[in-house]
Amino acid sequence: MRPGRIVALVLGCLLVAPGLGMLVGGAGLSLAALARDADGYTTATVSLASPTAAITTDDLTFRIDVGTPEWAIELLDAQIRMEVADADQDVFVGVAPTSDVDAWLDGVAHDRISAVEGNGDVAYRNRAGTAALAPPGTQDFWAASTTSSSGSEVTWTIANGDWTGVVANVDGSPGVVADVRVGFRAGFLGPLAIILLVVGALTTLAAVVLIVVGASGQRRDPDRPTGPGAPAVGTDERVAPPPPPAMAGRAAGGPPPAPPTAIATNPAPHPVTLQAALDPDLSRWQWLVKWFLAIPHFLVLAFLWTAFVLLTIVAGVAILFTGTYPRGIFDFNVGVLRWSWRVSYYASTGGIGTDRYPPFSLDDDPTYPARLDVARPQRLSRGLVLVKWLLAFPHWIVVALLVGSIEWLPANGGPADVDAVGWSGILGLLVVVAGIVLLFAGRYPPALFDIIVGLNRWLFRVVAYVALMTDEYPPFRLDQGGDEPAAPSPGPTPRAPAARQSVEAAT
Repeated sequence: MRPGRIVALVLGCLLVAPGLGMLVGGAGLSLAALARDADGYTTATVSLASPTAAITTDDLTFRIDVGTPEWAIELLDAQIRMEVADADQDVFVGVAPTSDVDAWLDGVAHDRISAVEGNGDVAYRNRAGTAALAPPGTQDFWAASTTSSSGSEVTWTIANGDWTGVVANVDGSPGVVADVRVGFRAGFLGPLAIILLVVGALTTLAAVVLIVVGASGQRRDPDRPTGPGAPAVGTDERVAPPPPPAMAGRAAGGPPPAPPTAIATNPAPHPVTLQAALDPDLSRWQWLVKWFLAIPHFLVLAFLWTAFVLLTIVAGVAILFTGTYPRGIFDFNVGVLRWSWRVSYYASTGGIGTDRYPPFSLDDDPTYPARLDVARPQRLSRGLVLVKWLLAFPHWIVVALLVGSIEWLPANGGPADVDAVGWSGILGLLVVVAGIVLLFAGRYPPALFDIIVGLNRWLFRVVAYVALMTDEYPPFRLDQGGDEPAAPSPGPTPRAPAARQSVEAAT
């Protein structure tokens, strides 16, 4: 895949989340606008009850930034209406500056609303006190207020400042019980909903275009011949190979050129080998429930990764003194990586590229479409054991982008959280995009498959290096595709100078 297509794919995935978020937000505001009553208020009834003398709103409610310009507040055209729906006795409902309310309630026991749950339950934060409450009607700092047992309402236009709402008995006695209907009306809700819908739609459309452009790259046919004389791309006509260098030199009348040297056309193989094969008949919808089907694997892997981290510490001590990684611990840790890769490939950020349920095994399964192995080194550097986590810091930045976050050997020496199979980061977005394409188009984009597997290959190389399983530093390259890059093929062997001289002397 060309770098430009990779950039387009990544940018598209990064734009998907904010685009969909704005669409959802715009849709929510639209529904709220449609749910308004005849007066334009969106209302909800809250049942309040406190054994204290007053109930107040939390600081976050009715709080407006003091530095907000007055014209901006007026432009919002926002109003709050509080109506007493039912009460055992006459109650007082009012809104006033927070500083005045705090001074009035100083030393008085009262409850402050900290949260209102979706089912209507109210959570309070108690403020202790022993002083008696002065009747609220005797105070002159209220910006808006009303007194009634039921049916009375007060409307307050949001103004610049720091405000608090209060519900109390008219006589200031303890024991406040009332159902209060709270409504909110804002003239900006409709325009804001339209803006979010339009911008969200444009952002999502741009993300889809970038993803399609990035994922539609032509995939190279592994069986197609390459090199001199190979057919041109998109044709079956073979191009005549250039003449050998020796013949070209003789045709020009000059001496034969120096013999060619071997050139490695493929990167050297890495000790960590990760492979994947895409199922040809993937289900369109099964990826939506694979995470649920894989819950037993996630539970087992939680214990396996805990053991993985602890055994890595033990292996580090062994390497520090002996220079070798204990074979039993090495085989176990490789099995954990292998198991994680199979589950990730089936149900998570590995690519959802197979519908075959992963086996509950640490051993290699040659028949499973996702395989991983790590070549066990004979000797390991003792000094690198202490600094590998630091040397891998540049890779941690890449890994954080891929999986969202990853922690390893924290400063307190406790177990670490390695999120190798979670839905997060760029990998999570890429897999979701692949799933959406599969759901609607019935096919898995090959270019997207290549980059997802390549990113996972990068991830597991870094994990194996920091887990002390290899001294070979992870390369900063993206080896894409389901197969590991092949080892370089040997080039032509140059003739020895002495042999060349003898041939020239004979002629």
